[in-house]
Amino acid sequence: MTSSSQPAIMRRDAFKLSRMAAGDTATALADASAQLYQQRHAAVQNLDCNLATGLPVSEAGERIRELIASHQVVIVAGETGSGKTTQLPKICLQAGMGKSGMIGHTQPRRIAARTVAQRIAQETGAQLGREVGFAVRFSDQTRDDTLVKVMTDGLLLAEIRHDRFLEKYDAIIVDEAHERSLNIDFLLGFLYRLTQKRRDLKVIVTSATIDVARFSAYFGNAPVVEVGGRTFPVDMEYRGQVDEDDNQLINVLEEIDAKPLSKARDVLAFFFWRTRNFRCSQTFASTLC
Repeated sequence: MTSSSQPAIMRRDAFKLSRMAAGDTATALADASAQLYQQRHAAVQNLDCNLATGLPVSEAGERIRELIASHQVVIVAGETGSGKTTQLPKICLQAGMGKSGMIGHTQPRRIAARTVAQRIAQETGAQLGREVGFAVRFSDQTRDDTLVKVMTDGLLLAEIRHDRFLEKYDAIIVDEAHERSLNIDFLLGFLYRLTQKRRDLKVIVTSATIDVARFSAYFGNAPVVEVGGRTFPVDMEYRGQVDEDDNQLINVLEEIDAKPLSKARDVLAFFFWRTRNFRCSQTFASTLC
């Protein structure tokens, strides 16, 4: 059988089969791998991979898809609200990835990994934990037929110890790279070396507009796609010099509640210290209940 007539199989199994002697074991592995590939191919066809309207990254979706097809590494620079976190996995699916391997999508924090996976599953019509899954420490909601895996960058680093070529993945999306945490820097360094050995691996690095040129230069002048952000008007009001206590915050909430606002009635409060956050939460609960 020639290579052109061989059925498509999972990327992780291709290397195993190349080192296995012909026989029943190799044949069974090849058949199972081909069946899983076909299952994943059908799953991609059933997902809604259309980009969300009204997002800056969606307007540049076709250009990003073309660059991913023609380059191994692509840098996507966009401000908060551009939609790059939720739309890039769908662009990768449109580009044909996710069939022979997963699309890995890293997030700096565990809560972000869960919420991003939920959002992608909702937009694509996927079942969370099946076509779209997430993995954090002590919790892995993925399967063999998972197409998009959202995880913390630390978890992907841990996987490298067992899979140094990341054979399970078609593409890796490193989100929020501008944060430059220790995990992100280690991950970018490893991916730089891995792209020299795995020419078939696609790497997409997302960042705010900070240090985009540096990321591009590090990956051999990789192409950069800059998309805008989506902002909302903000009014700032000052109450003057007052004593800082819990009653002041209650008064602020009462003033906000008395103003004519839109249908949104939620309030987001920021505190410098955890103890003050906890104490104010108790005060709010006892006052409002």
